[in-house]
Amino acid sequence: MVEYTGGSTGVSLALICAVKGYPLDIVSSDAFAAEKLAHMRALGAEVHVIASDQGRMTEKLTRDMIEAARVITTDTGGFWTDQLNNTDQLQAYHTMADEIWAQTDGRLDAFVQIVGTAASLRGNVEQLRKYNDSITMVAIEPAESAVLSGRPTGAHKIDGVGAGFVVPLWDDSVADAIELVSTEEATAMAVRLGTQEGLLAGTSTGANVVVALRMAERLPPTSTIVTVMCDTGMKYLSK
Repeated sequence: MVEYTGGSTGVSLALICAVKGYPLDIVSSDAFAAEKLAHMRALGAEVHVIASDQGRMTEKLTRDMIEAARVITTDTGGFWTDQLNNTDQLQAYHTMADEIWAQTDGRLDAFVQIVGTAASLRGNVEQLRKYNDSITMVAIEPAESAVLSGRPTGAHKIDGVGAGFVVPLWDDSVADAIELVSTEEATAMAVRLGTQEGLLAGTSTGANVVVALRMAERLPPTSTIVTVMCDTGMKYLSK
């Protein structure tokens, strides 16, 4: 199996491949937390590291990773999961949306999620709109590379999101609004979550909470806003 990844998808694949006995080639980068690279290696993955521009996520880096994965797939005859184009993952997010609806007892006013492959946002939105099409759906992207908002591509340091171009699974009809969060804002919120709330998470989660709080200021006090803690902050301690 082959995949390009900032690390979270790669860790999941490495876990499954270890159990199933499949060889796994991962293409990642020094732009992403060292803990994630180490975790994939510890699970037996062969990790190919692509050099970044000063540890920043850029369009060039994403495309370099994709090309490296393509070459490895050709050379090995492996199966490329190709997360940016893989629609199979949407079904899992439909199930996640069912859980959100059940756990909020159907009282949901806004759903907020940052965009990586766009599958999490799109899959949840598709299913949640079946329950209530008046829920406000908000996409988030790095302020430094706000391509979904029609701005120029740029460089940022929010792990695992903001590919630097409009990703294939993105659909303009999915989000009612797009909010921008800077790396600085996302990092500060991740630190705040840990030190004030005891919630240890990464910068993409920080960005999610920044926008969830913005929505809380705009919507009535009785509103229910859902966002996602994408993964554990144990993966980001070096950053």
